[in-house]
Amino acid sequence: MVRITAALLIALGLSAAGWFTGQGFVQGRMAERYVTVKGVSERNVSADIALWPIRFVATSDDLGIARNEITQGREKILGFLQQQGIDAAAVQVRRLEVNDLLANAYRSGPAQSRYIITQTLMVRTGDPELVMHASQRVGELVDAGVVLTSNAGPDSGPTYLYTRLNDIKPQMIAESTASARQSAEQFASDSGTRLGGIRRANQGVFVILPRDRAPGIREGSQPAKTVRVVSTIDYFLED
Repeated sequence: MVRITAALLIALGLSAAGWFTGQGFVQGRMAERYVTVKGVSERNVSADIALWPIRFVATSDDLGIARNEITQGREKILGFLQQQGIDAAAVQVRRLEVNDLLANAYRSGPAQSRYIITQTLMVRTGDPELVMHASQRVGELVDAGVVLTSNAGPDSGPTYLYTRLNDIKPQMIAESTASARQSAEQFASDSGTRLGGIRRANQGVFVILPRDRAPGIREGSQPAKTVRVVSTIDYFLED
């Protein structure tokens, strides 16, 4: 009889514990009812800084001749830039790079020219329009005898930068947050609940994209850009 009574008490205790645990789980789930929504804000902007490295080369078996050719090329490029409205103060002349092929222990085969001299003029301006138009007329330099080299990889053309992101961040965050709340309110209305407070919010990362998005187009190669931010917010749902 004692054993039966003990067994009944244990069973009742386990049942009660299970009931309280179940109730706690349900109440916890009810308290954690929420919806996750995303809000997007996009803004079309234009670059405010342009960088344009112009790399050119001169070759000869005579170092003096190659040196004179590189000097003439530099003067022609500076004159061209001035004609395009780009001030000399916006142009940085970088150091000469001289390569003596006969001094290269790893060369193979005969060298067409012993000396190769390269130099880069770096244009940096707050008027990207000037750079864009000038880069479209770079063929005039080739016609003038300047040998341009394109072995600078992604730096072989102008790069357009947008540096005023902090000026538009607050308004874009407000827009993406408002968009997220609108989506949450619509969900609450459709589900027959009321929208509560914010459970968790993630502002997201601002990204700058090319306005014309196509395979192979770099953001930096386009003056026209799109700034985008996505905010992710959890809202509580209430009865």
